[in-house]
Amino acid sequence: MGVEGGIRCVKYLLFFFNFIFWLCGLALIVVGILVQVALHKSLSISDATASAIPIILIVVGVVIFFIAFCGCCGAWKENYCMVTTFAVLLLLIILVEIGVAIAGYIFRGHIKGEVREGLNQLIAKYNTTDEIKQTVDKMQEDLKCCGANSSSDWKDFGADQNTVPDSCCVNISKGCGVGELSDVLKVHQQGCHTAVEESLMKNLMWIVIAAVVIAIIQIMGIVFSCMLMKAIRSGYEVM
Repeated sequence: MGVEGGIRCVKYLLFFFNFIFWLCGLALIVVGILVQVALHKSLSISDATASAIPIILIVVGVVIFFIAFCGCCGAWKENYCMVTTFAVLLLLIILVEIGVAIAGYIFRGHIKGEVREGLNQLIAKYNTTDEIKQTVDKMQEDLKCCGANSSSDWKDFGADQNTVPDSCCVNISKGCGVGELSDVLKVHQQGCHTAVEESLMKNLMWIVIAAVVIAIIQIMGIVFSCMLMKAIRSGYEVM
């Protein structure tokens, strides 16, 4: 009876785990979409390589929905085949996530270069469309930055080569950037590339913590699955 009671507990823990796992899948989809939008809409990056990681995150998140469903049904119905499939697929997901992490580390320099190139393109096309203009202005206002690398990126913005968009100003008002390109008291001098990196670094710790928590939950899922598989195969009545 002691074994049966323990396995019954594992069964319900596995069922609860799959709900948490479903939430993890939802989180991966949301993060993937946000990164994709940030890279391609806000920064207008056209290189497909830069979108590889967020696309993989979205795909993994969608797959997790099916895996969680399989795990829930297998645990509840005590179906050996479904629980085994769940454990194998979960292991594959962990391997894919490890691959994404390695790829992100290896190509971090390439991604930084794409971000810088995307920012330079936005600066060059600032006056071409209202959408690009609004995107750049909002970015500079929110991040309190100016230009891609520094405020000097706007030297060709005005006829006097000494004017920046009003969104670069410390205190934004109409015409505040006229003739103030190098004025450190009135115009932000830091480039948006540095500001974007600093913003990402502030959130890096939370990303690492989230990744560790998800990895622990997934490993627990595999352990619980193996325990339940052993019990089902041995013929114990878990219910």
